[in-house]
Amino acid sequence: MATLEAGISREDAFALLKEHNKDPFHIEHAETVEQTMRYFAREYDPENEEFWGIVGLLHDLDWEEHDDEPELHTIYAAKDIEAAGGSPELIRAIQSHTSDFNPELPKPELQMEKILFATEELTGLIGAAVVMRPSKSVMDFEVKSLKKKFKDKRFAAGVSREVIRSGAEMLGWELDELFARTIEAMQSFAPDRDTFQPAAE
Repeated sequence: MATLEAGISREDAFALLKEHNKDPFHIEHAETVEQTMRYFAREYDPENEEFWGIVGLLHDLDWEEHDDEPELHTIYAAKDIEAAGGSPELIRAIQSHTSDFNPELPKPELQMEKILFATEELTGLIGAAVVMRPSKSVMDFEVKSLKKKFKDKRFAAGVSREVIRSGAEMLGWELDELFARTIEAMQSFAPDRDTFQPAAE
């Protein structure tokens, strides 16, 4: 596979994230998606793990500042990422996850883009479900519990079930497979702690 250049280091990407996001929950979501993307990169595209991770880290860069304009989500981010030295490939990958909001944006084509599209909302649903559990841990979380939460439209109502279904379809995976693999991804970087509680102010 071709080497993908982000044009920006992980350190600089994290500084950019913190510049535009003050809510600890948003920073934590970015890191969760980063680590989820890295997990899948190690399977599908190990040479580009850093790129996949930075895509995950910056995917919602502009959401906190512009969440009232969902159709422009990632349009604002593109300018900031470009100004920080981010590559066109990085911007394209990030914008592909919001093509459901804005049909003018590129649709996911690469495996990396499809995985971002499929797992980004799902990690939020898993995180919301995990904090309700007595253990507060993803380590004992199972697909059957996730399926119940997925079916309950009132639970984490802001999470688009349609996006998750579309993402699974893009990947050619059954929903159960997407659920199981995303839970495994999150378990891989949260072995002994609850990473999904919003940090204290």
